[in-house]
Amino acid sequence: MLAAVYVFNFIDRQILAILLPAIKAEFGVDDWVLGFLAGSAFALFYATLGVPIALLADRWNRRNLIAIALTFWSAMTALSGAAGSVFHLALARVGVGIGEAGYSPPAHSMIADYYGPEKRSLAMGVFSLGISIGIMIAYLGGGWLVHNLGWRQAFLAVGVPGLVFALIFRLTVKEPPRGLSDGRVDGGEKYGVRAVAKFLLRRKSFMHMSVGAGLSSFTAYATLSFFPSFLVRSHGMNLQEIGAFLGIIIGISTGIGYIGGGYFADKIGATSRRRALQAVAVTLLLGWVFVFPLYLMSNPYWVLGLFFLPSMLSNCYLPTTFAQTQGLVGIRMRSVASAIMLFVLNIIGLGLGPQIAGILSDYLASTVGAESLRYSLLIVSAIAGPWAAWHFYMASRYIDADLARVDEH
Repeated sequence: MLAAVYVFNFIDRQILAILLPAIKAEFGVDDWVLGFLAGSAFALFYATLGVPIALLADRWNRRNLIAIALTFWSAMTALSGAAGSVFHLALARVGVGIGEAGYSPPAHSMIADYYGPEKRSLAMGVFSLGISIGIMIAYLGGGWLVHNLGWRQAFLAVGVPGLVFALIFRLTVKEPPRGLSDGRVDGGEKYGVRAVAKFLLRRKSFMHMSVGAGLSSFTAYATLSFFPSFLVRSHGMNLQEIGAFLGIIIGISTGIGYIGGGYFADKIGATSRRRALQAVAVTLLLGWVFVFPLYLMSNPYWVLGLFFLPSMLSNCYLPTTFAQTQGLVGIRMRSVASAIMLFVLNIIGLGLGPQIAGILSDYLASTVGAESLRYSLLIVSAIAGPWAAWHFYMASRYIDADLARVDEH
């Protein structure tokens, strides 16, 4: 059920990417504006409000909070279709970001109570399948809807079902006892954001993991937001065709990355979590190698085929990062710890990735014209990939010692 809510989360978040060419055509805006809509307008409130909402999740019923959040972001997604201007659309995207801020931290905390440390990375991988399925539906459904009905109807079509599912979630899911999977006793402590942040700042593994995850998502969100537009401009493909290909490719490749990354993290890290994070660094470097031919090839179908590999390899980091963050802190710190991780990840990734890619594309347009997105995405990917891998390697040097200090308050 948590993975199913994540499906709605990413449908509503990512459907904008396949709709951007139609929105650009109607409103006649530059790429930096599209980058703002796809990234900054959403990320600023999503990342910032995630921390205080997570504080509530560590003290209140997490299931009820998730049901409320799903209701709000679904309603704002449906309202996006009524936007009369780019400003109105930006406000609606802010609303989606506010609603989605209430989801991941309490969901991570619930999963940590359901599954112990030896199974937690794989559990987070299964949970993260919601991302893969959500993006698949967003591209497949969004491509068909925008081609046949229009971008406004696409927002309405994906927003309304979430309202129904919010009620189903509230009536069927039970709140797990805190500390259940670890055999730890919930003392009912109440920690403020400052206390949790101070606790995490003393964990070098967390600092490196959060920056590494942010840089990985920097590339991912820039690519997710502008790859459809790149295929339109550089390869002359239509949106329905792009939606069909990308929906299947991204859905399957990221799903393998999440499940495989979680499974191997639990297996490799059974005796030492150091090796699990070292494996993340290696997979990020392997994925980085493929971005150069990806953006320099001229055949669109070879581009789409090759896209599968970096898409799979560059997403293995996520379940491990989520799982280790939950293990580093006390029971009543978990939602806030997740929110702080997501704050760093989304400010760097979602907030800056699409925005910088859009600005860079506008800057390069005077030199390379319609090929500006090709080189913008190449530059973004080339710089962020090895940088992220280095941070995960550094995190591996400290993770085992930091996990041993979990009860240090």
